[in-house]
Amino acid sequence: MDLVTGIGLRAPHLAEIARDRPATGFLEIHAENYLGASPARQMIERLRETNTFSIHAVGLSLGSAEGLDERHLDRVAALVKRLEPAYVSDHLSWSVHGGRYFNDLLPLPYTEEALDAVVRNVGRLQEALGRQVSIENPSCYLAFAHSTLTEPEFLAELARRSGCGLLLDLNNIVVTAHNLRLDPHDWLQALPDKAITEYHLAGHAVNDCDGEPLLIDDHGSRVGPEAWSLFDEIVRRYGARPTLIEWDTDIPALSVLLDEAAKADRAITMANPDAARAA
Repeated sequence: MDLVTGIGLRAPHLAEIARDRPATGFLEIHAENYLGASPARQMIERLRETNTFSIHAVGLSLGSAEGLDERHLDRVAALVKRLEPAYVSDHLSWSVHGGRYFNDLLPLPYTEEALDAVVRNVGRLQEALGRQVSIENPSCYLAFAHSTLTEPEFLAELARRSGCGLLLDLNNIVVTAHNLRLDPHDWLQALPDKAITEYHLAGHAVNDCDGEPLLIDDHGSRVGPEAWSLFDEIVRRYGARPTLIEWDTDIPALSVLLDEAAKADRAITMANPDAARAA
């Protein structure tokens, strides 16, 4: 079976992956961890000779009304040029205001004004990189009362107007649907399937919020059953796409990530054998 699923390459596993070169669909790094010269980046550059890579940015602040930080954009563009990854992505969020960076992916209202700002910023990003980028749906905990578009409608219009791809994070859909009392199956209806370029899979935590369970997108455990079920549905509906196992907190042994990736590859083959071979 061809490998479709990759894993997030995190610092605790870097030396082991460089030594053992485990089979995996691709390796994904967070751009902001490798913007400067370092021994870790040198190892990434060596791994790039034999592995497919994905670059996932977390600090471009594509939802910022102030536009992009051109200095930060230049550094990300230089990394992309140097590594020539197969995929580049970032989030539907903002994290910069007045030159101050916040350590979070903050939500934005789904309005025409916000859409205009994101379209401009994604266009500038794609212009700087000279390639299409994919935008990831966020995990939501509250809804803006003055939003005029649903999240899928916002993403679909963003893809139409900017030409970007859509990175579907299945765990984020599960988290958002639970916290906002939505039906995840209805959430999928408004998406343009041709714009979908990648899938992400991760685990979440469950917190108590005044007696009600609140799902937190912490990337700290195995993929949950709700996300696996939704993944099966999405692969049947849209076909296989490059798929990533994300794990950012309480990072386990590398073998656990590889096991989750193998499970995703099996799910892809069972749900859509022809699409798995094509991917």
